[in-house]
Amino acid sequence: MITRRTFLQGASVAAACIEAGHAQQVPNSSGSEPAKLKAPAGACDCHHHIYDVVRFPPVQPGGDIIPNARVEEFRLLQKRIGTTRDIVVTPRAYVVDNRVTLDAIARLGGNARGVAVIHPTVTDADLKILAEGGIRGIRFSITDPRNASTSMDMIEPLAKRVNGLGWHVQINMTADQIVAAEGLWNRLPSAIVFDHMGHVPQPVGLNHPVFNVILRLVDKGRTWVKLSVTYDNTKDGPPGYADITKVAQAYVKAAPERMVWGSNWPHPNETNKPDDAALFDLMAKWAPDAATRHRILVENPEALYGFPKA
Repeated sequence: MITRRTFLQGASVAAACIEAGHAQQVPNSSGSEPAKLKAPAGACDCHHHIYDVVRFPPVQPGGDIIPNARVEEFRLLQKRIGTTRDIVVTPRAYVVDNRVTLDAIARLGGNARGVAVIHPTVTDADLKILAEGGIRGIRFSITDPRNASTSMDMIEPLAKRVNGLGWHVQINMTADQIVAAEGLWNRLPSAIVFDHMGHVPQPVGLNHPVFNVILRLVDKGRTWVKLSVTYDNTKDGPPGYADITKVAQAYVKAAPERMVWGSNWPHPNETNKPDDAALFDLMAKWAPDAATRHRILVENPEALYGFPKA
């Protein structure tokens, strides 16, 4: 017979185990508490990187090489915030060597897709390999052209190459760069995805012309925006990121059907790593309506990256 004392002791142990199982210390992320916001089934982290520096040595040695940002560490992040799908984006340190991304997609299984970095010299055979490996877009990260793996003149010809594959071009550029290239965005045949809300600068915020440039492109039905926090688009900072919240809410209000969410883990350009659970919880403010959050976290990634219906 189980006595009341034995039962209470067992219950206490079980409760402690459950609590410890939910709390999760993740490399390159501060805090350990789980996200308060419950992720819906099939929720997708649409922007993160994998660095596997032992198995895949980076091509370009530099400051964004992160030794503890492998698939193993990323799985800990998934447990903490509750996402089950993800988009792996080739980091700058790998230039156009996308093997680390293809390997991560394969190891994460059918719940992962990827975004590669390529040059115009890429062959059709290479593109086929990337497509079969789960790549669904190509990225141009040119916020600092001096350290960039790609250049502006590559965007249009490569967009034409990958459009037939159904891929998009992903743009990581400053707000001023995006505004200056508005004519280019209107010429591209492929879909466009803007990283990190288009890097709307603060404290100018929504008064910067980049917001309306991106919304005009969104209105044409083939442009998407990644809702994510980066070190350079906030002055208010944690825990509330009030300035970024205003921008995110404006995007969601204008076009919830064209928004996706990304963690940006392992936050390669941030010295003080943010609390990823707190970042995920911001979605409760950015999209207070549960149906809208479901659309952003589940349905929109299905449409953009080709996941099956959750």
